[in-house]
Amino acid sequence: MSGSIVSPELRARVRGVATPIALGFGRLGLTPNHLTLIGFGIAVIAAVAAAERAWVLAGLLLIFGGVFDLFDGALARATGTTSRLGAFMDSVFDRAGEGVVYVGIAAGCVSGGFVDGAVLAAAAMAASFMVSYVRAKSESLGFTAGTGMAAIGLAPREVRIVILTVGLLLVGLTGGIVDHAAACALKGGCDADDGSALTTNFGVTLSLGLITILATITAIQRIVHVTRQTPQE
Repeated sequence: MSGSIVSPELRARVRGVATPIALGFGRLGLTPNHLTLIGFGIAVIAAVAAAERAWVLAGLLLIFGGVFDLFDGALARATGTTSRLGAFMDSVFDRAGEGVVYVGIAAGCVSGGFVDGAVLAAAAMAASFMVSYVRAKSESLGFTAGTGMAAIGLAPREVRIVILTVGLLLVGLTGGIVDHAAACALKGGCDADDGSALTTNFGVTLSLGLITILATITAIQRIVHVTRQTPQE
């Protein structure tokens, strides 16, 4: 019930790979907080690309930003500069970056005439934020201290980033968001229930829908995990 797609062992291996790269950034004079802000900047650029319907660029920037996000924590641990402020900055800007990307996707869907995509983006963002909120609140109350909650649930942030990246790339490589109403007008009419809108906008529909479902399940898994613990009074 509580297992994550991303195991603690995989996390440890990825951190091991990220450490030498992070130390390289440190030698350039960058601090962990600098890397956190750069990662957020990458997310903002990805959001702008999505809003402009440059879907492939948005997907590439999203996965690059997701990988880059490993370096701030790796640098802090490797240099012994971990701090509560650093952890706070990392968590806050991770959430801000994730949120702005969904806003960019929603804007791109609306400008492309796919309003349902904007609704799905809002649903995916809400479900994703619930995953993070449950973790933050539970840890602030003394449940699953440290990074233990990160291993609870099917779709932590890393998994959501991969799913969203695949969706954005799929949208871009299959022609982008299609205004179904306009396409029908050009064809001289469409069957109201022919499912063309779902088919033409399949990538964004699939990825955002999957994130919404998996993130909701993850939030529930974490809530159940907390309720099974005995509170420390």
